Amino acid sequence: MNDNEDYLSLSVRAFAAVTADKTPTPGGGSVAGVVGALGVALGEMALNFTKGKKKFAEYEDYYNALSHKLLRARGMFCDLVADDVAAYKLYQATARQEEGPEKGQAMEVATAAAISVPREAAKLALAVMEEMKELAGKCNTWLITDLLASAALSAAAVRLSDYNVRINVPNLVDKQAADEIKQASADDLAHANALLAEIEALAAPYLP
Repeated sequence: MNDNEDYLSLSVRAFAAVTADKTPTPGGGSVAGVVGALGVALGEMALNFTKGKKKFAEYEDYYNALSHKLLRARGMFCDLVADDVAAYKLYQATARQEEGPEKGQAMEVATAAAISVPREAAKLALAVMEEMKELAGKCNTWLITDLLASAALSAAAVRLSDYNVRINVPNLVDKQAADEIKQASADDLAHANALLAEIEALAAPYLP
């Protein structure tokens, strides 16, 4: 595949195939971005089948504001797919450089980029989960499982992001900073798990 290929322009079947190929990208980070985008999309679906209903007329302003938030979040996840590929290519190119006084600093920058993308993805996914928690009590009950799927995929995006953080932080020179980043990522994962449990509890009365 061409290095400049926009993976999101592929069909689902083609994206799965290129992910399966013996190539480093798209990998776990890119898939996390896609999973996050799909999670947001399901939340948007639940919202779109809810707003405009007389039963929920009092929440119409809230729905309109949320619609803009989720559209932006979906776009950000799509951007993170490309950012993850770019971060990997930067790290790969830097690692191949000849040894010299500038390589160490360049590797630190490349490692920081490889960490920042999944950290951003995790924060974005948590924000989406908070929105789904709020929406759960104002959602068309026929769409409650789609809302739950949105939350579950968002939680999965946080977990995938944590994996990518944990594999990269040992390469940081500043070990204290590495430990702090690793702990922050672990805290985000715990928060995601707790949020998912809360959303499932809110949705439970609507499930048979």
